[in-house]
Amino acid sequence: METQKTDEYYREEVSQLVSDRTGRVFRNPSRSCLIQDAVERWMAIRLAEGTLVTWTPQDSTGRSPKDTYIVRRPESEGKIDWSAPNSIPMEPETFDMLFEDALYTLRKKDRLYELPRVVGACRDYCLPVTTVTYNALAGLFIDNMFRPVPKDLTRSCFAAQPFTLLALGFDKLDRDRYSGRLRELPNGRTSSMAVVIDFDRRIGIVYGSAYMGSMKKLMFTVMNFYLPDEGILPLHCSANEGADGRVALFLGLSGTGKTTLSADPDRALIGDDEHGWSKHGIANFEAGCYAKLINLDPNKEPEIYNATFHPDHYLNHGSLVENLMVYPDGTFDFDDERFTPNSRASYPLRFVSNTKEGSVGDHPSTIVFLTADAYGVLPPIAKLNPEQAMFWFMMGYTSKLAGTETDVVEPKAAFSRFFGEPFMPRHPSDYTDLLGEKMKAHGVNVFLVNTGWTGGPYGVGERIAIASTRRMVNAAVDGELDSVESRADEIFKVQVPLHCPGVPDELLDPRRTWEDKEAFERTARSLAGKFREHFTKAFAGKVADEIAAQCPEG
Repeated sequence: METQKTDEYYREEVSQLVSDRTGRVFRNPSRSCLIQDAVERWMAIRLAEGTLVTWTPQDSTGRSPKDTYIVRRPESEGKIDWSAPNSIPMEPETFDMLFEDALYTLRKKDRLYELPRVVGACRDYCLPVTTVTYNALAGLFIDNMFRPVPKDLTRSCFAAQPFTLLALGFDKLDRDRYSGRLRELPNGRTSSMAVVIDFDRRIGIVYGSAYMGSMKKLMFTVMNFYLPDEGILPLHCSANEGADGRVALFLGLSGTGKTTLSADPDRALIGDDEHGWSKHGIANFEAGCYAKLINLDPNKEPEIYNATFHPDHYLNHGSLVENLMVYPDGTFDFDDERFTPNSRASYPLRFVSNTKEGSVGDHPSTIVFLTADAYGVLPPIAKLNPEQAMFWFMMGYTSKLAGTETDVVEPKAAFSRFFGEPFMPRHPSDYTDLLGEKMKAHGVNVFLVNTGWTGGPYGVGERIAIASTRRMVNAAVDGELDSVESRADEIFKVQVPLHCPGVPDELLDPRRTWEDKEAFERTARSLAGKFREHFTKAFAGKVADEIAAQCPEG
């Protein structure tokens, strides 16, 4: 077996790549430079509003979990839960092939961009990351989503341990060269795409996935792996803060409403997608938002719309949209799914009218678990006791929505532990124990909010109106539900409020919204059975009895 290469080898190879002195390498380019290059090189078109729009290949309209790998090395393999479906190991020898191929491809490009940034708003644990790419749009995305390097970077526990990201989204791997090393597609061919993380050598490679979110999620997975060793809980969540300083967290998978519900004009936005919960409180990982645009209503979601399409070019300078239907006259259609239901907009947090300066906040007073229940049987809001909160955190139930991932063409029930299983590579207890400790230490209220269907399952019922969901969320965050009478759901065991200001009482009880009550009972019991089956398979015997007792009864 070939001797594994040292950290110094990889660092030196990347250093040589970007050491060019002919003007080919643009180091820390300005936004204006990236925008100009993207337009002039036909990587994007500029709308009248100033927004940049691009389109990706059909295999790159969402993440590809089956093409996402973790390099298996002795140093870290004991910390990783290899039994998890998204923990796909890669041998160091294959990673070395990818690394060499990435360097070879990048060397052939006539222009490279080197972007030093950090992931994390808290100076105590922000992670320095340098992205190297040939794609100006990828560079603009990094500039939108990651933070400038702070002057006091030496405070960070990661200051001396930087990370490197090589991004080659529009290039494809040689299928024959990687036969037997990468996954085999249904047609019998080898995949030409790989998104790979080497935690030990501190390098990530995005090769063949033009979906911008691949870069973002790779770096968040890195943070989610490193932070528990520092006693910091990483959470796949958005966060905002009220005028009283009270912080609310919103945990949920893509499409469940994290971005929409946290972008509240009456509350300051701390961050959109990932945060760390340390002894100091909450801190955002990113510097921007990556919002879904499908079915966007400017009147109902004005913060997202204005941040992306503000008519003043200076207020959306560098907003970037992927896979939106745009017609030759420059008009766009948010309801057209022909490219993908996963159209996205990337923009800096500062484009949102009401953001929290510094992107940090106190310990949360309220946590909201978001789920989009395609069965239409979960209550639109319920309160969870500590044991129930731990159970629902572990289960991470939702319905995958079409377009969020490749190969997903219609909603289906799914369990993703911690509402972010693909990005949480460590053993479950590393995350659940930290959550339990912090919840109890700070007396956090936890609610389960269903942003999915009512009156029947998907295809029969209708999606719960965002206005109703927002009213329920505000009531939970503002404490209006603290003294409201509730009932125990006999199947799902959660506490359901009987009243919520501004919301019809019948909406709070999903059974009342169904015409066929027997069908509701069968559907609810069926879903409960899915909970029991998944819990038995994934967590039975691994959690305390009081947590296991919260599993729904099928």
